[in-house]
Amino acid sequence: MQQSPRFSLWTWLLSLVFLFTPALASAFCGFYVAKADTSLFNRSSQVVMVRDGDRNVVTMASDFQGDVDEFAMVVPVPEVLRRKQIHVMDRAILQHLDSYSAPRLVEYFDKDPCRVVMYEMARMADAPRAGVGAGARKRAKSLGVTIEAQYTVDEYDILILSAAQSHGLVTWLRENGYRMPDGAGPVVASYLKQGMKFFVAKVNRKGYRKAGYNYLRPLQIAYTHRKFMLPIRLGTVNAEAEQELFIYALTRKGRVETTNYRTVKLPTDVELPAYIKEQGKFADFYRDMFRTQVGKERGRAVFLEYAWDMNWCDPCAADPLTNRELRELGVFWVDAKGPGNEQPLPRRLRPRTADVYITRLHLRYDRKRFPEDLRFQVTGNRENFQGRYIVRHPWKGSPQACDAARRYFDETLPRRRREEARNLAELTGWRLGEIRRQMPQSPSSPAAGGDGGPWWEGIWDH
Repeated sequence: MQQSPRFSLWTWLLSLVFLFTPALASAFCGFYVAKADTSLFNRSSQVVMVRDGDRNVVTMASDFQGDVDEFAMVVPVPEVLRRKQIHVMDRAILQHLDSYSAPRLVEYFDKDPCRVVMYEMARMADAPRAGVGAGARKRAKSLGVTIEAQYTVDEYDILILSAAQSHGLVTWLRENGYRMPDGAGPVVASYLKQGMKFFVAKVNRKGYRKAGYNYLRPLQIAYTHRKFMLPIRLGTVNAEAEQELFIYALTRKGRVETTNYRTVKLPTDVELPAYIKEQGKFADFYRDMFRTQVGKERGRAVFLEYAWDMNWCDPCAADPLTNRELRELGVFWVDAKGPGNEQPLPRRLRPRTADVYITRLHLRYDRKRFPEDLRFQVTGNRENFQGRYIVRHPWKGSPQACDAARRYFDETLPRRRREEARNLAELTGWRLGEIRRQMPQSPSSPAAGGDGGPWWEGIWDH
């Protein structure tokens, strides 16, 4: 995928009743407080891939900013698309999907350790019109380029191109205002050898003004192709820096994985110091955690951030999408007029919609580390997964309240805080000493060492 000038997808668990001893009274049902959405990352693109059998609907969006006359998109496609196979959608639906699937921060509050408590956990259409003149068509023919089709779709002018060889296609695109990067020829040639056509989009200024938006809406295409893949190589040619790509794959069957790169789960269910929430540092944490994980995999992995049945969520960073929204994203097996097109109800009250399983993948890519297009497979794995990070707030009582309270402040809480600090340092690369300085001291007795450890612990930590 390429853009110019920048080349750029309530579990109700069975009710469980736990009898906790005072030392373990820190575990109980929590709630969502923050999410790590795509706005945290620069140079990011979003792609929604709907796949069932060999039928595909792909939605493409980017964070393009600037003069819309400078925008262009060149995407290899397997067939000549008809007008009805191209659609422009509401960006708000994609934002909803992003919020629903985003990694999230949840918080818990410790209960009174002096009590033995029973907890119940319930998780909760325009016609084709002339856009290329006779001179441009004649020039295209001389270069071995065929304009297979052209349309105006809302605020976009669309061309479907084929070519006999890459040099002619690249030359024609450049002559017609499409800023193809240096080095694009070999990549274009490889797609032509596969029999691919090229979907080319530019902004129609009149249509853009008429639409009344101050941003570019996502473009969608529908096609049939036996290969489940996403072309990214054009987006890496001559790119100034690494790029972020978020892929939201929607299927009937189950989780989507890459087949030519490793699919790696991000660390999840990790406890972090409470100041991450209190000081509004979750965005900083997530950016640095993701950077660290990319480094560990030497930049060659695709990371799983979320995998879930669209009928529910736990905790809910946003409500599941309605049937109408799913249909707008191209989920063609869902009835937009059937049950579920209203705002979602709690799971126990909702009629089950047609199966829609979402996989959210995130990669940071460049030409060196991702020399091949992404290839995928749909699996039967419906195991739930989410990037979920936890902060636990301590009990506000007194260490003198009971023996259990003294053990809580002198042993349990300091031990937990040391583990939270180590978790944060290991995930982000932040200095352990600085993390500890930002964490509050426990109200324990002087003999306990303030934070529950010896005075000398941590002197040489870096």
